[in-house]
Amino acid sequence: TILGVIAGVIVLWGFYNYRVKQATNPITVPYAKQAITATTEITQDMIGYTEVNSKFLKTASVITSASKLIGQYVTTGTSIPEGGLFYTDQVVKKDSLPNSVFEDIPEGYTIFSLSVNSHTTYANSIYPGTRIDLYMKATSDENKLMYGKLISSIEVLRVRDSSGNNVFDQSPSTTPSELLFAVPDEMYELLMKATYISSVSLVPVPRNKAYTEEAGETEYGSETLKQYILAKAVVLPDSTTSGT
Repeated sequence: TILGVIAGVIVLWGFYNYRVKQATNPITVPYAKQAITATTEITQDMIGYTEVNSKFLKTASVITSASKLIGQYVTTGTSIPEGGLFYTDQVVKKDSLPNSVFEDIPEGYTIFSLSVNSHTTYANSIYPGTRIDLYMKATSDENKLMYGKLISSIEVLRVRDSSGNNVFDQSPSTTPSELLFAVPDEMYELLMKATYISSVSLVPVPRNKAYTEEAGETEYGSETLKQYILAKAVVLPDSTTSGT
């Protein structure tokens, strides 16, 4: 009996020490060797290593591996001070930066934002990198329904939620609020005019994988619909002369 009690005490003591050691053991984590400002790419030379209490990591969302940092970016609205640890909500992929979508736009193109929701994106079935068609719904001057393809083969650059975050970077995916496209300047002006005409609705329509892989030029699908929009808007002169 005495030996059993001693053995039990030893087991409890060993388990207690194991739990204490597990809770307090220092863990090596990366830290910033210099101040890193928003939208800056994180590189190897910016990272040092320090030890922190493992118990602290249970209550703080600290990144513990340099492999999850190198090549990533400090998100907008924050910065990492010299000597600071890297927290998960401070580090994002490049394409999650609000302005990254504007960097690779071809000359003569402009970003157009189309307001959407879960219903108009077919329950989050429209993804960045895919090609879709843009249909238009309107009421004619004779009070008849007009519906048809306004623009074909538009590449989706981003799908963002109401907070400006990329929908598919979240887990689970968030509710879509806008689709971003890059279209020729003249087409951008037409689409903007369409959004201000109360009788016009723009409807995104997804296509299949083959449509994206074999995508042709982004072009108008209906001259009639295009002319309807133009007829509802004033054509501005290229320049204005003063005097007289």
